[in-house]
Amino acid sequence: MRGWSLLGLLLLLAGCDRASTPLYLPDGEDYPATLSAWGLLERDGGRLQPVAAAVPYDLNTPLFTDYAHKLRTLWMPPGSHARYAQDHFDYPLGTVLSKTFYYPRDAQGHLRRTRAGDPDMARSLVLDKVQLIETRLLLKQRQGWVALPYVWDADQREARLEWAGASQSLSLLDEQGQTLAVDYQVPDANQCAGCHEERHGQGINPLGPKARHLNKLFDYAEGPQNQLTEWQRRGVLDALPADLTTVPQNAQWGQPRTGETLEHQARSYLDANCAHCHNPQGPARTSGLLLDPGTPLSIAFGLCKPPVAAGKGSGDRLVDIHPGQPERSVLSYRVQSVDPSVMMPELGRSTVHREGVEVLNRWIAQLPGGC
Repeated sequence: MRGWSLLGLLLLLAGCDRASTPLYLPDGEDYPATLSAWGLLERDGGRLQPVAAAVPYDLNTPLFTDYAHKLRTLWMPPGSHARYAQDHFDYPLGTVLSKTFYYPRDAQGHLRRTRAGDPDMARSLVLDKVQLIETRLLLKQRQGWVALPYVWDADQREARLEWAGASQSLSLLDEQGQTLAVDYQVPDANQCAGCHEERHGQGINPLGPKARHLNKLFDYAEGPQNQLTEWQRRGVLDALPADLTTVPQNAQWGQPRTGETLEHQARSYLDANCAHCHNPQGPARTSGLLLDPGTPLSIAFGLCKPPVAAGKGSGDRLVDIHPGQPERSVLSYRVQSVDPSVMMPELGRSTVHREGVEVLNRWIAQLPGGC
């Protein structure tokens, strides 16, 4: 691979179908202006789907993004593989992770706010049943990971690189027919780094494809399989422990598995939505609130911990998490806010995740003790 062009080469011989030949770009900044030029997704019979070389995947508890659903894919240069680790896998140069954001449409064409997606949509999208919004790419180059936001055209035929991001005003219908207004924001490249710089000053990293997020069944065309086991079978993951019970596993959002406690559900949610900043080396480490899986349920996790920010940022509440009383907890206040100067997470949403707030408040309400 070292002999390949710095500006990127097609993996197969010239003249092959572009849609089946993803781009290899380990160096340089000659990023394609259109998503189709990457060759990661293809149209087939009214569907948008990953090419054969790109592996679809899903997460146990995903990041909330204004109720958008996501089609995720992994592509790595042929013959290469990622090496297993409990936190960040070691992905090879040229790896491309894609995440296509979309909303389901009903028979009348209305965008729907649904809690869970169609399992089939994790593998491909029926284009007349969805509205495509954006596709974000993470590309691993020699200088590190690069984030590239592509915004879909209104006719859903192409997505174009938009360094400055974009915005859309959307109206979603929930299960009761109530309308929810969403000011959807496609992040610019710097905002992508604001979330993906999980370790302060160490560049950006993928957040979703970690062992604890991927350790779940995925409904492949051939039937359900554990994703990590399937990645190993396909040769894209190396050094997976033989005993999957030793691999961490976040709670399954919306449909908890047998034995998954409310605490595990709440902590998995905080892991996916907050811990990329609130960890011992993260951008929010100075807050003293650490919401990563490695922090025990203690004052460091917010129990009876006074907030660093006072006044408006805390809602005049005295501690981050007040056992038994979500109405007196700063954490509850901030996840229920849409005020840009108050809300957490700071990016990625313009509305409140009702179901996420419900889980967090129910968990805090049953915590024993007091402050």
